[in-house]
Amino acid sequence: PKPEKLIRRILTLGSDENVLILDFFMGSATTQAVAMKMNRRFIGIEQMDYINTVAVPRLEKVIEGEQGGISKDVNWQGGGSFVYAELFPKNMSYLQDVIHAKNLDELKSVYERMLAGTDTTEPADISFRADLSKIDWLQGFDENKRLLVKLLDKNGLYYNFSEIDDKNVRDLISDEDYTFNKTFYEGGD
Repeated sequence: PKPEKLIRRILTLGSDENVLILDFFMGSATTQAVAMKMNRRFIGIEQMDYINTVAVPRLEKVIEGEQGGISKDVNWQGGGSFVYAELFPKNMSYLQDVIHAKNLDELKSVYERMLAGTDTTEPADISFRADLSKIDWLQGFDENKRLLVKLLDKNGLYYNFSEIDDKNVRDLISDEDYTFNKTFYEGGD
């Protein structure tokens, strides 16, 4: 974790109250904790799976009024809120399956699902630059694994909000997640 006093100095120099702070590498949520204590809104992005064991509990403690870091300096009494959301995987699940395949048969199975989809997952978004004729299973496991990773459109690793009303997407998400997304992105109550 970075020292809260250092982050406070940076935020003081580069922002005013009520501005939006963006941190692409949220980690342990130091920037978000300091931003909250300094009356700044924030967006934190993290791809690691420890968000639920590190970042979220830390922000909950800040809301409860924890007195570490800069809390005394800014007379922090607690309060505030945050929304935590995960991206809805699309090609990411195929990418993970390719990465974790252990042999050529598993790789072929992933490839077939990428092209056809399954009962719960639509076919993969294949890169427009992909040449499916280059797949030659005789080339072996490692070469085809690299090729399948290249085939996946990396811009389609997750579903975009603009796709939320598409039937294939709507059938995949719960009513609760659908309502949350509509409210969050369209500025509802």
